[in-house]
Amino acid sequence: MDTVTAPQTSSLVASMTAGEMTANMPQVPAEPPIHQPHVVVVESRFEAFIARLWSRPRWLAPLAILGCMAAAATWVLVTNPADDRFNPLGPCAFRAMTGLDCPGCGGTRMVWYLLHGDLLQAARFHLMAFIAVPVLLYAYLVLVADRVGKFRLPRVSLPGGIIAGYALGWVLFVVARNLPWEPFTSFYV
Repeated sequence: MDTVTAPQTSSLVASMTAGEMTANMPQVPAEPPIHQPHVVVVESRFEAFIARLWSRPRWLAPLAILGCMAAAATWVLVTNPADDRFNPLGPCAFRAMTGLDCPGCGGTRMVWYLLHGDLLQAARFHLMAFIAVPVLLYAYLVLVADRVGKFRLPRVSLPGGIIAGYALGWVLFVVARNLPWEPFTSFYV
């Protein structure tokens, strides 16, 4: 058996012609094969609708938001925060530590009365959150229209002054509802 040493190898390669070298090399395809996507044949309008929704899952975010809101609304309806029964979540930690109403105190009761159509009581329990509800609902509808629908709702851009005024109003509301004098005691929940 003959063994080839390093000097012999270089002379062997030098004696081969270019054609012989390429003939001995493994052949690699020039282009990879084109992958054909799986084609789904739909037979009804409902199947076409589901196929269109599944092919572009832009509907997942609005559906997740809707699911969270439905779960929260169900919890509020089942537990009835407006009665004097024990709250399964326990007392408000901020109120238990400080004795003051927190910035969110009354929000769950506001949702309870809002779900039952009592707008005056809803506004009484948390006025600032009550004001935000229509804005948040419209923002959700804009998101749904952009993601799922084939139409666009007009976008409303609130000026910075309105947003700053709302934030300042929220801070003043939190301070006013904790003052022990009239007329501020009417904000106490």
